[in-house]
Parts: sequence; C-alpha cells; structure tokens
Amino acid sequence: MQTSDFPKNTPTLVTNRLILRRFTSDDVQAIFEIMSDPQVNTFLPLFPLKTMEEAMEHLKTQYLDRYHTEYGFNYAICLKTDPKPIGYIHLSTDEAHDLGYGLKKAYWHQGIMTEAARALVRQAALTQIPYVTATHDVNNPYSGAVMLNIGMTYCYSYREMWQPKNFLVTFRMYQLNLCNKNQPIFSKYWDMFPDHFIETF
Repeated sequence: MQTSDFPKNTPTLVTNRLILRRFTSDDVQAIFEIMSDPQVNTFLPLFPLKTMEEAMEHLKTQYLDRYHTEYGFNYAICLKTDPKPIGYIHLSTDEAHDLGYGLKKAYWHQGIMTEAARALVRQAALTQIPYVTATHDVNNPYSGAVMLNIGMTYCYSYREMWQPKNFLVTFRMYQLNLCNKNQPIFSKYWDMFPDHFIETF
C-alpha cells in the first residue's frame, strides 16, 4: 500500500466520550504530563521525558512535523468535557500498520482506550488499509485487552531485545483484517526474531 492511500489530514473523530484530534503546539504540557510518568512509560519504547524541551521535541517530531510530511493517523485523545489531551493513539504508515497508544494513569481501566481504538479502526476501514497489527508486552495484559476488545486476533509471540531500554521482552502480536478478511498473517516479526512461538490460553 502506498502512503498516498492514507488521509493527508488526520480527520477529527468523535465518540461518545471523546474527541480525537490533531496535536497542536499548545499541547506540549499535556505531552509532558503523559510521557514523563514512569508508570505510563513502563511499556513504551522510549525513556520518560524529563524536561519541557524534550516534550516539545517529541511533540514536534512525532506529531507536528508528520502532519505536514506524512499520511496517516496521529491523534490526541481528549475528553469532550476538556480539550487537554489525556493520551495519544496512532497507526503507522509502514507495512505493519501498527496501532500504538498511551494514556494518563488517572484514566486507566475506564474503557477510554478501547473507545478511541475502535474509532480509529473504523476510520482506517474507510481507506484501503488492508489490516491493522498491534503488539504488547506479556507483562502488560491490559494493552492486550484493548486489542481483543476491538476485535483483533492473537497470532503469535516472539522475544526481542527491546531498544533503547535493552532488555528482553516477550511480545504478543495481534491482527485485525479490514478490507480483506482473508489477509494473511503479518509475519515480519516471526521471520525477524528466531525465538518465536504460538501460545495457548
């Protein structure tokens, strides 16, 4: 799939409780609060942000710049009652079409991420994106629950020396087929990491 198949401007999405919108430069404080929390950061592929300068750089490179140069979905998650972002959710434009997300601890276990992910996947299904994948650390089952809640299917597990934190992680890979229900399982991680297997639950 070509990147031109993605929407150029991340369309605002509205759910029962949420507004998913593009980040703006005014959201730097919110980014800092989300990404500096060690508990929120535990399962993220980067270290906690330590300064507002780091927060602005993260906001710029991960969101603001991409709105001008890339196609795709990169959202701030906001409550309808408050415009300040409480989390983020995005879908990568590479061959994995990887779903990633994070949420402030105060809003965990309220179904918010499931609600946001369902909205994003519904929007993705309107494009030519054939499937969505997602992975989670086996020690983070709540992330896996979001994947199951939006209809994703467990495919396989693999072990990776995770960077930049440099420790061994067992990941579970999930997939949701969109425009082609017979889409084969995305096998890149299976092929890349020799320590792979299928778990039984």
